[in-house]
Amino acid sequence: MESSLPQRRASARGQHWHLVRWLPIWLLALPMLVFLVLPLLALVLRLEWSEFWVNLTDSMVLQAVRLSLMTTLLTTVLSVVLGGPLAYLLARRTFRGRAIIDTLIDLPMVLPPAVAGIALLMAFGRRGLIGAPLAELGISMSFTPVAVVLAQCFVAAPYFVKAAITGFAGVDRELEQAAALDGASHAQVLWHITIPLAWPVLFSGAVMTWARALGEFGATIIFAGNLPGRTQTMPLAIYLGFERNLDLAVILAVILLAISFGVLTLVKGVLKQRVGVR
Repeated sequence: MESSLPQRRASARGQHWHLVRWLPIWLLALPMLVFLVLPLLALVLRLEWSEFWVNLTDSMVLQAVRLSLMTTLLTTVLSVVLGGPLAYLLARRTFRGRAIIDTLIDLPMVLPPAVAGIALLMAFGRRGLIGAPLAELGISMSFTPVAVVLAQCFVAAPYFVKAAITGFAGVDRELEQAAALDGASHAQVLWHITIPLAWPVLFSGAVMTWARALGEFGATIIFAGNLPGRTQTMPLAIYLGFERNLDLAVILAVILLAISFGVLTLVKGVLKQRVGVR
């Protein structure tokens, strides 16, 4: 008992010193934290919960949610199927021009949305580089649901590619070599060794791609337009609802906020579990 009293006093002094030491940092960090949280809190408080379900079943809201879910799911599948081989190539091979390709993949993530929309229009519009020959065949992509998917893929697919590069590069090559020595083909090693080991990062990249596609606005409104029931996704419906019905815009904004929070929590949980396993 006598020896534990000095220990408790020393522990209390240590905790007090720790608090005093970090208090200025907390005070300096608090303004930014409040600035980031306050708009989100204001959005949730602005929601009219008494009319939530009534507005949620509004035709504009339902159409926007349905179109967003369908297009973002297709966007994610295309990003994984087409982006996976590109990511694997960049993760495993070193070749001339690799840095340029890697930079080009990063570019859509930092381009202004208006530039992305104009670029897509110049490529796939009716008078575009690829769109013009297709228009002669009677195929038009601009201002259609296909345009929504293309716009989402252009801005969101790089998120999966970059994550997949990290995932594939992080797989222990000795495990793959051991499987190859046991007689496994390259495809078998890839399917049974590489992809399962890189799966947490691949999954996180796919989820982030879906979330980015769900929030896409600028490129979509320029290349696909804002046609209710046809090309109007949730972000576009928020833009239109802000002018016509603020309550509907707030509901859609809260839905996107909840989805984004859930996605980030899921990704952080998966990555944390992966780090814990390793």
